[in-house]
Amino acid sequence: MIQAGAVGLLGLGTNHLDALRAVAADSVRAKSNAKRVIYIFLSGGLAQHESFDMKPDAPQAIRGEFKPIKTKTPGIDICEHLPMLAERSQRWALVRSLTHPYNEHSDGHLAMFTGRTMMPPGFDRSKPKLSDWPSMAAITGAVKPSVNNLPPAVILPERLVHRTGRVIPGQAAGEMGSSHDPWFVEASPFDAKTYGAYPQYTFHHAQGAIKDHQRKFEAPSLSLPEGVSRQRILSRQELLRTLNQQRRALETAADTEQFDRHRQNAISMLTDGKIHRAFDLAGASPKDLERYGQNSFGWSLLMARRLVEAGVHLVQVNLGNNESWDTHQAAFPNLKNFLLPPTDRAVSALLDDLAERGLLDETLIVMAGEFGRTPKVFKLPKAPLAGRDHWGAVQTVWFAGGGVRGGTVIGSSDKIGGYPASDPQRPENMAATIYQALGIPQTAVWKDALDRPHHVYYGRPIEGLT
Repeated sequence: MIQAGAVGLLGLGTNHLDALRAVAADSVRAKSNAKRVIYIFLSGGLAQHESFDMKPDAPQAIRGEFKPIKTKTPGIDICEHLPMLAERSQRWALVRSLTHPYNEHSDGHLAMFTGRTMMPPGFDRSKPKLSDWPSMAAITGAVKPSVNNLPPAVILPERLVHRTGRVIPGQAAGEMGSSHDPWFVEASPFDAKTYGAYPQYTFHHAQGAIKDHQRKFEAPSLSLPEGVSRQRILSRQELLRTLNQQRRALETAADTEQFDRHRQNAISMLTDGKIHRAFDLAGASPKDLERYGQNSFGWSLLMARRLVEAGVHLVQVNLGNNESWDTHQAAFPNLKNFLLPPTDRAVSALLDDLAERGLLDETLIVMAGEFGRTPKVFKLPKAPLAGRDHWGAVQTVWFAGGGVRGGTVIGSSDKIGGYPASDPQRPENMAATIYQALGIPQTAVWKDALDRPHHVYYGRPIEGLT
């Protein structure tokens, strides 16, 4: 009745409603083939010069040590240590001109997790706050429905934590309230001393390879308590009794509302076999595990593929704990030996897997970090090998699937890879591209605890990608 009344105020009759709804739906569908998103995040900041925006004609102090190789797309060259992705360039596109003003990790993380360039009032680099902007994962969880008892958005394989133990801001729901925090799959306990794709590629920035470490990748346990059948746990009285006994095993929540939400999700997952299979990497075929790589990068992207296939709308995959991509020193050996090879293999396997399953056109993949790296190579005091510093002025963001036109390059950086030279893009544009792929209309809002509406979109989707 309210809808009909509102339409009547515009001088239209109820016979126009179906047409209006069709137009609204088509305005989203016409711009994107995607239904789900995998957001690959390279915490620490991938150097554009050592990946997708090489400057081979620049002076040595700018171009660095790596050489470009040709891809399947004429005119697009990328780093020699990404040969598998080079073979698949017809499936991906580059935006070489994303820019924001921050050279500090926390600021950059928040901008790239939330799609908001301006820092929120009272922003604290040392910790998340309830006044922070909500992450894209949190917003997705608030505006998209649950499918197959799974959360709408999942972050894996771990919450991003600095080596000092502080949690990186921008990952949670912020001003939406902690009850809307996305679901974090904590596959490994935090370790401040190691970096990279454990166990195969574990390293330390200053020391190189680390062989003796304790990091293990463990999918969340979704098994029922011993002696409790599916029917028994679905009984209301038995359900409450079982939960009370296992309360300590569940994640401690900030408030009752949040605990209730996690409790409901936990029960749904305990009783759904499809969800068990999505997380059960032990049941994956040896061929799949080998294609993705027997390390945390490969396991994480394999789990991400399974989750979007099972019904999760957005999966954020953090490739590298503790700002693994923060290559201030020994950048070239660390990228060559520990970071680029497992990324190249795992992302290539994800592309192939989604394509073979007919899911690539419906799944947008985005890969970015919190910023790029400085144009000039430098040495830290007392560091024997060189690297690059933080650089928010420009980075390359990688896109694939979801109707993305493969072999496309949007924007450019200047001749030293320091600033956008054409078609600059902001985190708001990247976020809008992700929201569009999820089918979220540009008029969408979310409401805070005081029932105040907030925009989802703060920019326009990047033109030319699809």
